[in-house]
Amino acid sequence: MKYFYLIIVIISIGCSSGSQKEEVIAPENNSSAKSNSQLEQLNITVLLDLSDRVVKEGTPTQSEKDLAIINTLVTAFKENNKKRGAFLAKGKFKILFSPAPSNSNVNTLASNLSVDFSKMDNKQKKDAFDNMESNFSTSLGEIYSQTIASKDWSGSDIWRFFKFDAKDFSIDQSSDYRNILFIVTDGYIYHDNSKKKNGNRSSYLTGPLLQSAGLRNKDWKSKFESGDYGLIAHAVDYSDLEIVVLEVNPNSSNMEDEDLIRAYLDKWFTEMNVSKSLIYNSDLPENTKIRIDNYFNN
Repeated sequence: MKYFYLIIVIISIGCSSGSQKEEVIAPENNSSAKSNSQLEQLNITVLLDLSDRVVKEGTPTQSEKDLAIINTLVTAFKENNKKRGAFLAKGKFKILFSPAPSNSNVNTLASNLSVDFSKMDNKQKKDAFDNMESNFSTSLGEIYSQTIASKDWSGSDIWRFFKFDAKDFSIDQSSDYRNILFIVTDGYIYHDNSKKKNGNRSSYLTGPLLQSAGLRNKDWKSKFESGDYGLIAHAVDYSDLEIVVLEVNPNSSNMEDEDLIRAYLDKWFTEMNVSKSLIYNSDLPENTKIRIDNYFNN
């Protein structure tokens, strides 16, 4: 172990320049914690909904809330990798849009929103580690600016993402990784590519659907359960995936939609064997940060 720390020190000195101190992926010295080799590697995926939700009025704006969430997740990711040091850090973090935005400029910017320490040497890890916040903040900020300016509300096909992509993009099969998918959306699910309906099951979840189903009333729960309402589940096993849904924001004129959104999503995740799922309302960034920090610390 003494040779491991000696090498880290040499790397730190070799990578430093000027008088300003830079961050280094050096292991934390905590005798009560798990050894570095026993710590779970994080495989974090963020699915962002670029629908018209991003221009909902409020202070702070929705885009500011989303950017704050990403910054909190990046910080948690970096802290996890810092605990094990450069040689053992193999964490993965990526932001996805599904489907890919039609704007070529946005797609180019989106290519910068991914870090995979498992494919980097120590120098590459340090560069990525030091610049992760600024790179993600700059690229994502520009994506939101261009999307809002163009009013290209491509949205997010969350239902189809789970059918075809989540298994490949959000799960590392190695037992070394803890796979976590964060979905940032208002809770309503709709995309032109996915408009299926099978009895009281559907591939979408919208206000008009809830209204036509007669679920917007105080007795909705018994009808929901007896009528087998819900999203069409996919025949995919997600028992090795944790899901956190953030920024659920029901229509202000139909606040009961919050309970319905939770019921639909909880049932959907359960039927696909998701190992753990949490659903949180839209909130001030400092409150959402507390929830994210608690999630990683518990």
